[in-house]
Amino acid sequence: MTTIYDADILLVDDNPDLLALVADNLHTAGYKTVRTASSCADAKTAFARRPELMILDINLPDGDGFGLFRDLHAGSDVPALFLSARDADADRLFGLGLGADDYLTKPFLMQELLLRVQHILQRAYRAELCRPRTVAMGSVTVDLQDAAVHRAEGTAALTATERAILQKLADERGHIVTYDALCEAVWGADYYGYENSLNVHIRHLREKIEADPGRPQWLVTVRGIGYKLAGEM
Repeated sequence: MTTIYDADILLVDDNPDLLALVADNLHTAGYKTVRTASSCADAKTAFARRPELMILDINLPDGDGFGLFRDLHAGSDVPALFLSARDADADRLFGLGLGADDYLTKPFLMQELLLRVQHILQRAYRAELCRPRTVAMGSVTVDLQDAAVHRAEGTAALTATERAILQKLADERGHIVTYDALCEAVWGADYYGYENSLNVHIRHLREKIEADPGRPQWLVTVRGIGYKLAGEM
């Protein structure tokens, strides 16, 4: 997102009136929303659009928000805010313990919700600004902002998928990124079926950034686990 008001927000709540009210207030504040009333399957489909924030009700007809959060948050760092009619400390602490950023008990003041959303997105935006924008690999430099590979022979363009792969690896540079985490970062939670495609995109990416793609020095395979972008040598 360029600013916090470019954020897409996923709303999941089984109360259609509250869902509409929250969405309307978020739209008035300048945010974009994707909403679903109950289905966990629908929420996972919507999550594939890569929202910047998810607001989840705890009580859902076909599951609970805690379980849905676990599924959506696996391999993803999208922040979350729980809404719940449960005001027990145990529920609030459990939700925060799962990794959610905030927990708001119903009924709530709409202005309070908007302030909490703003604060969560501001933290996420500051973290986004700290992400690597250029990646140096010996004589090769990649501009992730422009999706361009600069090398002595000239400049090559990255596809959107190649850029997303390299961004995730650059975020975790020097550390292993598992196949699942990489697929989810690129294709979202509903990435099943893309695992084989990942290998093809990695091969094409190596052809652009490696001096010898057959013997990669930078984008290395950790067999049976995932990939790693090596640090400066």
